[in-house]
Amino acid sequence: MSVNNGSGQGKWAVTVLRCAIGWHFLYEGLSKIVSGHWTAKGYLEGAVGPLAGFYHLMASSAPVMTAVDALNMYGLTFIGLALFAGVAIRAASASGILLLVLYYFAYPPFGDASYAATEGSIFLVNKNVIEALGLALVLFAGNKGYGLYGLSGSSKKKTVDAAGEAPTSTRREALKHVATLPVLGIMGYEASTQLRKGGVDAFSGATRKIVVPTIKDLAGTLPKGKLGKFEISRLVMGGNLIGGWAHSRDLIYVPSLSLAYNTEQKIFETLMLAEKAGINAINIGWPSNPVLAKYKKVTGSKITVISQVAPSMDKNDYFYEINAAMDAGADILQIQGNWTDTLSRDNKFEVIVKMLEKIRSQGYVAGLGAHSVEGLIRCEEQGIIPDYYMKTLHHDRYWSAHPVENRTSYEVMGGNSDDHNKFHDNMFCAFPEKDVAFVERTKVPVMGFKILAAGAIQPEDGFNWALQHGADFICVGMFDFQVVNNVNTAINVLANLKDRKREWHG
Repeated sequence: MSVNNGSGQGKWAVTVLRCAIGWHFLYEGLSKIVSGHWTAKGYLEGAVGPLAGFYHLMASSAPVMTAVDALNMYGLTFIGLALFAGVAIRAASASGILLLVLYYFAYPPFGDASYAATEGSIFLVNKNVIEALGLALVLFAGNKGYGLYGLSGSSKKKTVDAAGEAPTSTRREALKHVATLPVLGIMGYEASTQLRKGGVDAFSGATRKIVVPTIKDLAGTLPKGKLGKFEISRLVMGGNLIGGWAHSRDLIYVPSLSLAYNTEQKIFETLMLAEKAGINAINIGWPSNPVLAKYKKVTGSKITVISQVAPSMDKNDYFYEINAAMDAGADILQIQGNWTDTLSRDNKFEVIVKMLEKIRSQGYVAGLGAHSVEGLIRCEEQGIIPDYYMKTLHHDRYWSAHPVENRTSYEVMGGNSDDHNKFHDNMFCAFPEKDVAFVERTKVPVMGFKILAAGAIQPEDGFNWALQHGADFICVGMFDFQVVNNVNTAINVLANLKDRKREWHG
């Protein structure tokens, strides 16, 4: 069946294609008009790619934005209406293609880590491309399908109309040409009913597929340091919120809420924003490797991925997670803190040694994480020195910290107590003074984590305390709306840091 012939099948195929794209345009336009406060300003300000300057320039002018908003809202509406009803088909198709090309190059799916690889958007091809190709078919095909244009020849003359069709005067053909109108009426009625019930559809957004928060308030450049061969930002993105490990004490709903918020799209948006803001490394739990691998593959991102790894003790396969993390594209490997705690507590130092040797033998930087400083001290006594330490590093001056007299070594591994005065996912440095003493005398880089005690300490306070007491890098889990503020806080703290005794390592 060819869409270029005048057969009924070909005409219906083109009609359905034309109406499908037309309805998308029409709904997007009307939903923006109905919202009463829609603007493309944020969309243009966040534009990336080779033509980003053009879009940013438009966003900077109020008069231009007034025109751009009107053209978007009413352009989408009239193009959609024309395509669905079948009038001015060539003009509507050409105008639609132009709009889609502009949308495509605002967030081009190529060459920049700042576009979102969301559903319907992969390398080079996204929904805008597919709809533009559909409109090109309608524009250049001799067959325009059924529509109101076909009624222009109500007499029996066989003249060719402006759309390139020879109108027919038969009653049956006339009914076919108006067939889209009742369909439009039904769809419009149902859509308006939904709008009255729930307001503008939150998923509407033909002109924008992602939301990239602005970084116009960024205070400066985030300093970097060396971790092996890698130059990474002093502020490292934490991966717990991505993986759902919220450490929210008795707020049992928070881990699920965190996972629900951090969809794959939101993770990508957060990472893109973090990279724009100067954060170029993330420390993740081993299960998060696939999503980071996908992010780097589809965006071309060069973010340094630090993967935590653990031994599979039940199978004596100490290297399974190490090999899998390497295969996933992780850049730096680190023995996960809970496992350093457990293995050192149980005197299984040979497992730690084998894992560090395996990581180093493959040319990777090998880190050693821990919550309990006793584990790191015991490893040091055994001559086990990693390429860097990942150590919880926070003070205990916050409300939910349990009394010092009730704290014990390795209590993080002992489970949560029902006693409010004992450990309950609320403290990761039971004896901060011991942590500081260890960090200040070690000669390898130290990355401090849990520096905010999982949200119990204000960022400025936590950042300053960890860096002042010897951390070379700080790892902080953050949502997208916290990224810019955290980067600004880190820049300010680093610029005004006082009384740091330990020299910088890395």
